[in-house]
Amino acid sequence: MAGVAVIGERAQVSGWALAGAVVHAGEDAAQVREAWHALGDDVAVVVLTPAASAHLAGETARGGPLTVVLPG
Repeated sequence: MAGVAVIGERAQVSGWALAGAVVHAGEDAAQVREAWHALGDDVAVVVLTPAASAHLAGETARGGPLTVVLPG
């Protein structure tokens, strides 16, 4: 079964765990990139905060799961 992951600032992403998403809190660029590279093969969709999306500029375009950016 394909899963959903959420990457971004802890205050904005922690509630997603209640919906069953795998939450990766990242407060800076290094933490966000680490979370992105640690995603499992079972993750089909990744929800990113605007800051996390900016930290991953260009990396999400290289293939991988579908990404969605939350409105700012």
